[in-house]
Amino acid sequence: MPKIGLIGFGKAGKAVANVILQHPDFTLDFVVRKGLKQEYYSVRDFIGVETDDPALIYSIEHIDIETFLDDHPVDFIIDFSSQESIFYYGESAARRHIKLISAISHYDEKTIEFLKHLSQKTVMFWSPNITLGVNFLILAGRILKKIAPWADVEIVEEHFKLKKGVSGTALKIAEILHLEDEQINSIRVGGIVGRHEVIFGFPYQTVRLIHESVSREAFGNGVLFVASHLTDKETGYYSFEDLLGPYFQEKENDGLC
Repeated sequence: MPKIGLIGFGKAGKAVANVILQHPDFTLDFVVRKGLKQEYYSVRDFIGVETDDPALIYSIEHIDIETFLDDHPVDFIIDFSSQESIFYYGESAARRHIKLISAISHYDEKTIEFLKHLSQKTVMFWSPNITLGVNFLILAGRILKKIAPWADVEIVEEHFKLKKGVSGTALKIAEILHLEDEQINSIRVGGIVGRHEVIFGFPYQTVRLIHESVSREAFGNGVLFVASHLTDKETGYYSFEDLLGPYFQEKENDGLC
């Protein structure tokens, strides 16, 4: 059974841990977080899930990552922490051929180059939004943009009131669809987990592609979908397009796309 180590234990990290603990085909071996809060506490007790997973919480302030990964061998490390964390554990994990899954919403160019460097030693996967649904939306949007490159396109992204900056997912959608940042419209109200809409405006009709996360547990479902598809992958740099693309390819026998 594949073992998972989780980096980060904020709102998203807790939701992801909850999903992993309840999945019969994966084991949550540990959680590493920045602060000292809940250090050495059991994740299963914290969340209230019946499981045999060890899943203890550790603080980076009290561990040496080299020794820690030797003492806690895992198959995957999943990152829901911060942009800087990959520099803390990345090299150590890659040398041990631990597969890396990053769900950080935004990386600068320097960090992306570092991810590609790590991909020379292990499987490195990054998606600004780890939910399966939003990545299906992106692929569907690409297909529609190819069919009708002349259509008017706008992106609307909605998140909780305190979220700062433009959604990393919206920026990624804009990049893939060759849109300008000015075509992204941001709304910050209440406690919206995350909603992305791509609007295609045609003469006499409108097409709307919408994805909404109703719970952060959706990130956990996405993580395990990715992990299950990376199990047999060779060393390299992967995105959701690499995993979903084959599903869109024409089947020789059934004629479906």
